[in-house]
Amino acid sequence: LIGQAMATTPGIFDYKQMADNESMLNTPPCFAWYVSGLVFKWIKDNGGLAGIGERNARKAGALYDYIDSQDFYSNPVAKANRSRMNVPFVLANAELDAEFLKGAKAASLSGLKGHRSVGGMRASLYNAMTQDGVNALIEYMKEFARTRG
Repeated sequence: LIGQAMATTPGIFDYKQMADNESMLNTPPCFAWYVSGLVFKWIKDNGGLAGIGERNARKAGALYDYIDSQDFYSNPVAKANRSRMNVPFVLANAELDAEFLKGAKAASLSGLKGHRSVGGMRASLYNAMTQDGVNALIEYMKEFARTRG
């Protein structure tokens, strides 16, 4: 790879420049590399990409199943197009949104406010979110619907 960079390759990615400067052309992003290594190890320890994929499918499935099973919450996305990472949902009465978010915060559930362009709620179920976290959200949603519905 040394000496084979294209003319448009930024210097930071040109291995010849790095070799000519004895790897001192710039400071590499060591912390980012370290954190990436920790994440890769965590993924490997949790079944690799296949294991993480199955886990994410279970988490999203549990939340979608609850939302689809009752009338207080709804999901505006067609089932064929639903994300495993971000689950949007709306309450039966948008006037309850602020109260829902306030109660969620009190229950240590954060980041549920929907995107500013569409409103509603959005549960982000990224890889590090646990099944217990999703279950806590579902239990909060059940209680909120029971007392406000």
